[in-house]
Amino acid sequence: MVVKPEIGLSMLYYLGEPFGKMVEQIPREQTSCVELVDDGLHSLTKQRVSVLKTLGESYNLRYTVHAPFAGINIALPSKPMLNANLRVLKESIVHASALNCEIWVFHPGLRSAVSMFYPGIDWSKNLESVRLLFHFARDYGVEAAIENVMDPFVLKSVDEFKRFYDEVGEDVGLVLDTGHANLFGQVEKFLLNFSDRIVHIHAHDNHGKTDQHLGIGYGNIDWKAFADGLRRMSFSRIVMVESVENVQESLKKAKQMLN
Repeated sequence: MVVKPEIGLSMLYYLGEPFGKMVEQIPREQTSCVELVDDGLHSLTKQRVSVLKTLGESYNLRYTVHAPFAGINIALPSKPMLNANLRVLKESIVHASALNCEIWVFHPGLRSAVSMFYPGIDWSKNLESVRLLFHFARDYGVEAAIENVMDPFVLKSVDEFKRFYDEVGEDVGLVLDTGHANLFGQVEKFLLNFSDRIVHIHAHDNHGKTDQHLGIGYGNIDWKAFADGLRRMSFSRIVMVESVENVQESLKKAKQMLN
């Protein structure tokens, strides 16, 4: 039996539109797996969760949720500021639980303006926050998974993630973001090193310099090598197209490439 991933679509490309328009757009997408972005105009509330649950039941949709990220930093040295950030993320987890979402994606912490005065504090605060969020999510029946990102985040490269998994002490899943990994030329390296950790994938392209979220095939990622890597690891979970350009074309390409 050949194991294949499912192909989904992140509504990141629609984040500039009002929530109501996004809700109208979801049933038009050529997928039943949809990633909601809990930020900006699409921030989740109890009322919006109710609307999305009804929509999901009507169209047999499966949701994943991307946690709030604008202005969020889970490695802040200031306890009051950090707690405020964590409250926002915990609320997102509660909403994700109400939606029966399959994955709740969150970003690691960032270096701050005072990082240079407190060496190592970003790393330690990030570990503490990840453990807290992981346990909180588990209590709500939500699978929380952390995404690889870029500067100035504390978790970007394969080596940093190796250290993270050595120290975190929890079975936290990894969300492989192809665009972010490509900024370090490490898409294939992530697949090789974390085949047992990757539980979710964000697929988009760039030219290796900036996080452009281009359509699949519009940058320099080796998508054949990527597809081959997923086959070798028998990846059967969701590959979420996260392009903001050539979106429908990218969705079609992902299905052709991986199915």
